[in-house]
Amino acid sequence: MEESSRKDHRALLNQGEENELEVFGYRTQSLRRAFCLLASVLTCGLLQLVFYWRPHWGVWATCLPCPLQEADTVLLRTTDEFQKYMRKKVFCLYLSTLTFPINKNPEKPLVADRHSVINQAVIKPELKLRCIQVQKFRYVWVNLERRFQKVGLLEDSNSCYDIHHTFGLGLTSEEQEVRRLVCGPNAIEVEIQPIWKLLVKQVLNPFYVFQAFTLTLWLCQGYIEYSVAIIILTIISIALSVYDLRQQSVKLHSLVEEHNKVQVTIIVKDKGLQQLESRLLVPGDILTLPGKFSLPCDAILIDGSCVVNEGMLTGESIPVTKTPLPHVENTRPWKSHSLEDYRKHVLFCGTEVIQAKSSGHGPVRAVVLRTGYNTAKGDLVRSILYPRPVNFKLYSDAFKFMVFLACLGVMGFLYALGVYMYHEVPPKETATMALILLTVTVPPVLPAALTMGIVYAQKRLKKKKIFCISPQRINMCGQINLVCFDKTGTLTEDGLDLWGTVPTADNCFQKVHSFVSDKAVPWGPLCAAMASCHSLILLNGTIQGDPLDLKMFEGTAWKMEECDIDACKFELPDSSIIIKPGPKASQSPVKAIAILRQFPFSSSLQRMSVIAQLAGEHHCHIYMKGAPEMVVKFCRSETVPRNFPQELRNYTVQGFRVIALAHKVLKTMKLSKVEHLTREHVESELTFLGLLIMENRLKKETRPVLTELRQAHIRTVMVTGDNLQTAITVARNSGMIPRGSQVIIVEANEPEEFVPASVTWQLVVNQEIEPEKRECSISVGNSSDHDGERGSSYHFAMSGKSYQVIFQHFNSLLPKILVNGTIFARMSPGQKSSLIEEFQKLDYYVGMCGDGANDCGALKMAHAGISLSEQEASVASPFTSKTANIECVPHLIREGRAALVSSFGVFKYLTMYGIIQFIGTSLLYWQLQLFGNYQYLMQDVAITLMVCLTMSSTHAYPKLASYRPAGQLLSPPLLLSVFLNSCFSCIVQVSIFLCVKQQPWYCEVYRYSECFLINQSNFSTNENLERNWTGNATLNPASILSFESTSLWPVVTLNCITVAFIFSKGKPFRKPIYTNYVFSFLLISALSITIFIMFADFQDIYHGMEFLPTITSWRVLILVAALTQFCVAFFVEDAILQNHELWLFIKNKLGFHSKSQYRIWQRNLAEDSAWPPINRTDYSGNGKNGFYINRGYESPEEVPPEQLKLGNLTTEQHFWTRL
Repeated sequence: MEESSRKDHRALLNQGEENELEVFGYRTQSLRRAFCLLASVLTCGLLQLVFYWRPHWGVWATCLPCPLQEADTVLLRTTDEFQKYMRKKVFCLYLSTLTFPINKNPEKPLVADRHSVINQAVIKPELKLRCIQVQKFRYVWVNLERRFQKVGLLEDSNSCYDIHHTFGLGLTSEEQEVRRLVCGPNAIEVEIQPIWKLLVKQVLNPFYVFQAFTLTLWLCQGYIEYSVAIIILTIISIALSVYDLRQQSVKLHSLVEEHNKVQVTIIVKDKGLQQLESRLLVPGDILTLPGKFSLPCDAILIDGSCVVNEGMLTGESIPVTKTPLPHVENTRPWKSHSLEDYRKHVLFCGTEVIQAKSSGHGPVRAVVLRTGYNTAKGDLVRSILYPRPVNFKLYSDAFKFMVFLACLGVMGFLYALGVYMYHEVPPKETATMALILLTVTVPPVLPAALTMGIVYAQKRLKKKKIFCISPQRINMCGQINLVCFDKTGTLTEDGLDLWGTVPTADNCFQKVHSFVSDKAVPWGPLCAAMASCHSLILLNGTIQGDPLDLKMFEGTAWKMEECDIDACKFELPDSSIIIKPGPKASQSPVKAIAILRQFPFSSSLQRMSVIAQLAGEHHCHIYMKGAPEMVVKFCRSETVPRNFPQELRNYTVQGFRVIALAHKVLKTMKLSKVEHLTREHVESELTFLGLLIMENRLKKETRPVLTELRQAHIRTVMVTGDNLQTAITVARNSGMIPRGSQVIIVEANEPEEFVPASVTWQLVVNQEIEPEKRECSISVGNSSDHDGERGSSYHFAMSGKSYQVIFQHFNSLLPKILVNGTIFARMSPGQKSSLIEEFQKLDYYVGMCGDGANDCGALKMAHAGISLSEQEASVASPFTSKTANIECVPHLIREGRAALVSSFGVFKYLTMYGIIQFIGTSLLYWQLQLFGNYQYLMQDVAITLMVCLTMSSTHAYPKLASYRPAGQLLSPPLLLSVFLNSCFSCIVQVSIFLCVKQQPWYCEVYRYSECFLINQSNFSTNENLERNWTGNATLNPASILSFESTSLWPVVTLNCITVAFIFSKGKPFRKPIYTNYVFSFLLISALSITIFIMFADFQDIYHGMEFLPTITSWRVLILVAALTQFCVAFFVEDAILQNHELWLFIKNKLGFHSKSQYRIWQRNLAEDSAWPPINRTDYSGNGKNGFYINRGYESPEEVPPEQLKLGNLTTEQHFWTRL
């Protein structure tokens, strides 16, 4: 019973999705709530503040656990590593509020859709639904399934038949009303948050609350100047944050506002056409599409076809053709009917319909699939409103460091209490002084200082035309050690040039037709396929579409026209596209070709087809184009030349883009039946026509950038939708695979009836391209000298199909391949995202650079996604480069490294500043004393505030170092740095504190003011000074005026200056310190002023700074002590703690190894001499998977020197990934 109750108390929301949440049920208890309210009043709202920071504590304090079906409050927790909590109220929707009577019979469904959640969620006879609203989504409680389910969309379990027959005629007005109440409005509403609300959110940050407490305490003690400076800085910082948030809110609001005001026409069952506002649309409505139209929802096309601009989603303003969902009478879910290609039937919210073609049976119709934030545009806006949390060690370590400093402050608090209580100081003063020491360790300027580093980096990136919408990721870029690149448009030029065609006849390849002579393709089935098999459209007299289709069509010299009088000869629908020979086209017996129907290209299917009719003929033709490996699967084997693999490889290894074309005649087919043909029927028994060869040149920036990344030991990977052999060649030509390295093709096959899944390993040998000739010799398979080659650098290459098989059937093998995988070809968008995620599981910090529609998911998944597109879709990527080449990648990594090192430097400096002041203040507390206000002011404002705000403005070093900066604060070098500098500071301060007491002129001024006045003549260096001090000494407070504070202040101040210099190391990640002119000037100025104050015997300075005059030799001694400390600290920091080679040596000697997963795999793989497998086939379940390390990615700190001598190659010829 108890087990069942516990199970009912918890459920999962969005199971298996990226935004998966755990939900727990609670019932509010009045007594607990009243008690918490009373406690909040007694603590002046402090308890309420704690509940604001920790919502789950508030729920636990005021509520009792209960089954979810009885809960009035739910607690939600993310299932990722952050485990963030949210509190939400359960509310009820009552159908009885509707204007028409509702049937209360439990057996009769409320809505016609038998799959609808609404039917299952309504509680009868009360006619109510229990709901929660979470991050813009609405969920209803389904008692039968014991969980909350999302509403505002049609269920995926609907089949094609269901969608056509349940929704094809429209919804009744009653069902519309029910759905409007339950699903809410079809609106993407972004509230422009009031300034006061944004201000409250900022001010209630725990650090600002602590800062307010600190500043209040300091103001009460009369420490006005610095407190006011910090208050002004904090106000500016909060105002800038509020302004940025407000601007983003306004921008988002204006971006989506128009979406909510579109006038649409729908079909209402039994009533016909009706016009209404788009916000009243509900899932299941039938939408009619006029010619030009901005889509206010996601919809499934069920009749007619559309051409859509999806630039808002994909970043590519290329028209996309959408086809109607087929009429298929089966029960399979409609998405699975089209496999991964269901998107070709879906019109996405926010995209623009630029052409709508009727099928001849009335207007173009679409069923509303998703509304509001469930839509594609809604998802994009949600990703901005609720960004994926960044898991970066720096931020979690920073919190731990703050906790440590706070603990140090608590120790100081207890120490101060003990000292002051021992001396029987009044309780009020004791408490005040103890609280002051508590606040010394945590510098209030810390948030502003850390923010400034990011702001400087963002400004520098902006100058390089790299724009950032997620500033917290800039630091993360400093840790990137693997970058994935798309190929086409990223590594290579976006446009393709026609090189030639290779037609076939009699099962043999014919002579190549070259486009160099500018001659059009001669007439034949190949020419007809090139002229008609594309998704080009005619818009305002201009042909638009995919660049590849455009180039192919231009090669035929035919022209495109809208349907005209000639169409009557073909008995075609009015919307058909007519292709005619142009003036420069080869002579053709065919006067025109009409495209009757298209099966659009998709990256998952890797092909497209069209049904066309030639002028004067009464039958149809099928034309197909696509990836050669895919097209031949649909061709009759007798029509495919026997040397097809060799011919294909001959072109792909030269880096050409190869497209295959195929054709078949559709026997006597009535035009009315064309619309009802399935793709499976059309794409079968084709005749292979030949190959279209296109040239894709490398961008001139590609090779230098990849060389720079390789020299910096940053691993590079190609993830493309293109052919595998083409990708291998581009990788070799670009230097991604270094000369002399071997490539192993991993080919995996799905299990068959009696054969388990298999993986074949083929070694690619002698694949070198002659520089003069564009020819190559290639052999895939047997090699006579495998043993000698095992020591070389190996790179795995595989296709998306093989990746999927390995992912499903050889999952334990996947990490072993990934630590050496360099080329992933024919990858679908989903596979690209999956690959990025798998790399991240191996503890790589992954960057992704791409420009196309296929890259959006991967760009969002990567630690640093860099989009080369200027379209609005780049919002889905943290970084956008306005320069369309990969030069932005090293720029971003350099700035990321500089920002990361700056953040560490500022953090170390402010930590040391707090500790230095803590030590000095603690020593003075021993004798119930304190530094004077102006003494603190000099340290806090003139040095710390100015210095730490400019320390981060040092520019990035122009050359990428061969290793990454430390990625975590809790690393041995950094901890040792803080610890040793604290020790040096403690030793010098304690020595000065004790030594001053031993001086012959010393007097305990704070105890014996008369003794001080009598002996003043013994140490005064100036008679006027002696006379003035004799008259004024008693005016100074006894708790400040002393030789101890006079001696400690210059030590503490000089220490703050020198530490700022020591922690501002330049090379290898930042430019030298002297290039940061403002920072250097401030440091020199602070040093000069401090020395001047030390040695200037002016009454006003002594009086203002609350110093006592001392003999010159003592002041020189203090300066020498400070200089000695600086020299020791600088040597330790620079020669030991920042010495990368020394730490590698220590790690190797002590046997320390990286705990990163990819390092562990590399060490394991290094132990197996049988890896990598070459020219063999492994089957799932045979346990023969070995271990291997790719020495091309190996880091010198992980490998004994003797293992780095690979054949005749030196270690300089290899590149390593930085630990």
